[in-house]
Amino acid sequence: MKQEELNPQSTSIRFEDVVSGQFDAEDTQASAPLKRVLAPLPESPKLHKVLAQAGMGSRLEMEQLIMEGRITVNNEPAHIGQRVQFGDHVKVNGKPIRFRIEPPPARVIAYHKPAGEVVSNDDPQNRPTVFRKLPKLFQGKWQSVGRLDLNTEGLLLFTSSGELANNLMHPRFGLEREYAVRVLGALNQEEKKRLLEGVKLDDGLANFGSIEEGGGEGSNCWYRVTISEGRNREVRRMFEAVGHAVSRLIRIRYGAMVLPRGLKRGAWMELDASDINALTQKARNSAATGAGEASVALAEDGMTREHTPRPPLRGRRPAPRSPGGRTNKPNSGTTNAGNNAQPDPLKTNFGYIGADSYNRQRQELGSKRGAGSGSSGARRIGKSR
Repeated sequence: MKQEELNPQSTSIRFEDVVSGQFDAEDTQASAPLKRVLAPLPESPKLHKVLAQAGMGSRLEMEQLIMEGRITVNNEPAHIGQRVQFGDHVKVNGKPIRFRIEPPPARVIAYHKPAGEVVSNDDPQNRPTVFRKLPKLFQGKWQSVGRLDLNTEGLLLFTSSGELANNLMHPRFGLEREYAVRVLGALNQEEKKRLLEGVKLDDGLANFGSIEEGGGEGSNCWYRVTISEGRNREVRRMFEAVGHAVSRLIRIRYGAMVLPRGLKRGAWMELDASDINALTQKARNSAATGAGEASVALAEDGMTREHTPRPPLRGRRPAPRSPGGRTNKPNSGTTNAGNNAQPDPLKTNFGYIGADSYNRQRQELGSKRGAGSGSSGARRIGKSR
């Protein structure tokens, strides 16, 4: 099967595509079953080399001690050629040895969560869980960056690094989340003002950073909102507080990471090292300067760049609906005046974290399939069985 050539224009996403379902309905050529495996990490060092570098003796002497059974790894007898990794416990003649091995680099995957899955490893009701669809991690475990409730869809990040997970989701870092929200009935100006200035919830005040109209049909109205925290069911509760029930909720952005176009519901992709570095740097910048800074995203050349304030939506915006169902002219949306301008990766052809990873991995897959290797090239884009 011929692989479609990717370009920045084909991977850009528009809000109207997300809410219409066109976002992951396209690119059917990529829907073949893919391997659920991660890219291999560099091999860990051999035991006798690590002990020699720790000053225990020469490599030959360490190999002799191994053959004599005087060295254990994690309370098991060591063997010649054995490799050790970060976190292993090594003893020589029963005495613990201190040595240094660099921890493995953080791994990050982006998952397109469908409705009906819980973000939990142990669900008492035995409902489908997102963790059943993730690739196996040979060291450590996947930690979700925040949560999405059972009926919420969209971007969900996972990482093997607890520190990175904390930096990305802790409220003090203020990373902005963006959602597409479908509600029953249009918001009036007073309700928008309340949502921007703050509505009282059971666990305190909550407010959106911005609200933009996104069209709709009849009494179903779409809005595009941003928020800088992630309390339980917060977006739903905020709309309910002003008298509007949420019928559909999709997370489309987390910080500078946008839900990649073409990543279908129930599928995941692994971020490349350059994208992880950009994501990590963004978390550090947020920790240092707060939520008001301009977002940093990955440019085509692999370098980070500062975004300019939010430009208009690409293409034609669907006309929003009035409470009576009539079509109104779209406006530029409402923004909380207390917040600085935020980047809008959805409105650009490139420049968001994850775009390069997805393009490279798809192109890799296409070239390997073209060479007759079937699905063996799908190392870092996975689809659940």
